[in-house]
Amino acid sequence: MGFPLIVQKQCHTLETPVQFSLHDSEQELLNELATFVTSTFTQRDAKLVAYNGERWNGGFDLPFFRTRLCTHGLEWPFGTLPSVDVMDVFETRFNTSEGTLSGVYEELIGAKLNELDPFTDSSEAVTAWKESAYELLITHNVADIRRTRALMELAERYCSKSDFSMKSLEPVV
Repeated sequence: MGFPLIVQKQCHTLETPVQFSLHDSEQELLNELATFVTSTFTQRDAKLVAYNGERWNGGFDLPFFRTRLCTHGLEWPFGTLPSVDVMDVFETRFNTSEGTLSGVYEELIGAKLNELDPFTDSSEAVTAWKESAYELLITHNVADIRRTRALMELAERYCSKSDFSMKSLEPVV
């Protein structure tokens, strides 16, 4: 099981462990994601937080999940979760000179997690995915998740509840 060992080496300076599971197909992975979301996140007070999850150029996270779930004929598992794109808060409530996740993170928090990211630009992740460079992609995704979480925690400390545009992910039908 090469992924976890390689990622642990590359992420050895992260303070909390990351758990991985391997799946034989994308459909199996998406089924496991749906099971995890419905059994874990819907059982507690949780929200889905993204940085540019749906905004600039169509965003990435949610459009990607919608497309892949639809391709495999799977149901949308995020319907009960509220969602917030924290990029909006940093564009309107902070005076940062950079708009990217890594840029805002470095400007307000520091470079720690940026140094763990194997990519200098998130567009490199698409190339890695197409080339099946999963170890690098996982490391990048972990860095992105942790940067997003740190920025959300920072925004919650300095911004009012009304500054966050919470959105329902519940499908119409």
